[in-house]
Amino acid sequence: MTDAPEATMKRLHRAMNEHDIDAFVGCFDSDYASEQPAHPDRTFRGRDQVQKNWSAIFEAMPDFHAELLTLADASGTAWAEWHWTATQTDGTPFDWRGVTLFGIRDGTIAWGRLYMEPTEQAGAGIDAVVQQMTGEDA
Repeated sequence: MTDAPEATMKRLHRAMNEHDIDAFVGCFDSDYASEQPAHPDRTFRGRDQVQKNWSAIFEAMPDFHAELLTLADASGTAWAEWHWTATQTDGTPFDWRGVTLFGIRDGTIAWGRLYMEPTEQAGAGIDAVVQQMTGEDA
């Protein structure tokens, strides 16, 4: 099995779109460490949780599709930009975008930092966000 992060990420991408849970889970190291830095309570360790999470996703959203927009390798770390779409069980669109950083070791994903969020189609705009960031009134 190749150590190339690009090859590992392409296997992951293919497994996502084929909803092949065995191939998907096989992309991860048995001691995989997952972080979502913007959501620290979502941190977990181990391939079993990967299987639990993605089995639920594939089952609940049979039309789940992952688009790999950009992929870069920086010294064994795969930086990937994603667009994930599907239809949720209640009929509403699932539309998430973001970036993942995955550390690749021996052809498997040893650790990950996920920055994936629901796409906000409508909002108050950039001025409101900057105002929120700075804590200043308009």
